[in-house]
Amino acid sequence: MSSSLPYQRTSWVQVTVSLSFAMLLSWLPWHGVGLALRPDFVALVLLYWSIYSPHRVSVGIAWGVGLLADVADASLLGQHAWAYAMMAFGGNVLHRRVQMLNLFQQTMQIFPLLLSSYLLFALVHWLVNESFSWLYFIGCALTALLWMPLTVLLQNIGRPPANQDPL
Repeated sequence: MSSSLPYQRTSWVQVTVSLSFAMLLSWLPWHGVGLALRPDFVALVLLYWSIYSPHRVSVGIAWGVGLLADVADASLLGQHAWAYAMMAFGGNVLHRRVQMLNLFQQTMQIFPLLLSSYLLFALVHWLVNESFSWLYFIGCALTALLWMPLTVLLQNIGRPPANQDPL
């Protein structure tokens, strides 16, 4: 059984701050191969909240965040939104299963969700730009590898400090 707390109490502030921070990370000036290899921080945080707090982050929230990502990346409007909404739906559906697993097993469960999001994003990119790069799928693998540290970080941020009283 995982050490995670199912339905831990989360506030809108935690969700908003973590999504804003992920958006800022995605806006860093990535260039060249680094741009293709960059992890999708926003997708990762959205997936985390859709699994650990499905009552707070649903498909509609993911769609809205995706539209913001589309505007920020100057990409086709709806490209991120569609991919994020599909991924959040998968996270909402599988949230009970994923919460029962340890972090390594969770990574194996969320990788197909991230991969489907990347495939959808790549398909739209290919249809619009008539170009395709396999490097984006390495970014997908890197995103999945960040699941473990992100989960530990977000679970410990919302947790109250341990009682320091020695008695």
